[in-house]
Amino acid sequence: MPTLLIIEDNPVDTHILRTHLEEYGFDIINVTTAEAGQALIEQQNVAIDGIVLDVVLPGKSGYGFCRELKKSEATADIPVILCSSKSERMDKKWGLKQGANAYITKPVQAEEIVRAVKQFVA
Repeated sequence: MPTLLIIEDNPVDTHILRTHLEEYGFDIINVTTAEAGQALIEQQNVAIDGIVLDVVLPGKSGYGFCRELKKSEATADIPVILCSSKSERMDKKWGLKQGANAYITKPVQAEEIVRAVKQFVA
């Protein structure tokens, strides 16, 4: 089963994402900051197949972390789905410009997040 890293600081949103994605057979690891996500990714014993990333996080923003992931040769191929309450057209455009594969707005709809993840995570 593919393993997804959810980086989300809101416990309710984490629960919703986890529930929807586990129903469709994804293994889930979740952390609450981009820095914790980076540390997890750098561990040699954890294979991450995709990342669901909030934009507004304590510390480093999801936009900045996505940009870093896509610039690094080691992580550039990991699909990143931004998931945020920031729903303006410019927010989505900026997220995709940072290298995100998809941008989903909250409140998350089960079909939308599952479709986005399945599209990019084999």
